[in-house]
Amino acid sequence: MRFANQSILLVEDDEVDAMTVKRALKDLHVTNPLVLRENGEEALAYLRDPNNEKPCLILLDLNMPVMGGIEFLQVDKHDDALKAIPVIVLTTSQEQQDKVASFNLGVAGYMAKPVAYQQFVEVMRTINAYWTISEIPQ
Repeated sequence: MRFANQSILLVEDDEVDAMTVKRALKDLHVTNPLVLRENGEEALAYLRDPNNEKPCLILLDLNMPVMGGIEFLQVDKHDDALKAIPVIVLTTSQEQQDKVASFNLGVAGYMAKPVAYQQFVEVMRTINAYWTISEIPQ
């Protein structure tokens, strides 16, 4: 990712999926620090803490306890301090309504989590390539 010093916030409750994201980013030589939060509530607390630098990108799972991804987006995308941070949904959800709701709430992308690791690396490569060449408002 071009914003090498800025973190990527991963909002994911599944430990295996979180490790897969870390491994894929490492395999792709993405050096951004990865911050992990296990649900939307924890992610919002992190984002609203003035001691934390805002991430350059949020990778968001939808199916989580406490506060799921759609609920997180409903808060995040209506918060003037947070809404400009690009969010990419990374989920196992096959529900069309989740996809529609995510885009209606302003996500930058929606990716299904593939089961095979190599396919997952390709998904992460696509995300990395896009955000490396995209201009993100500062």
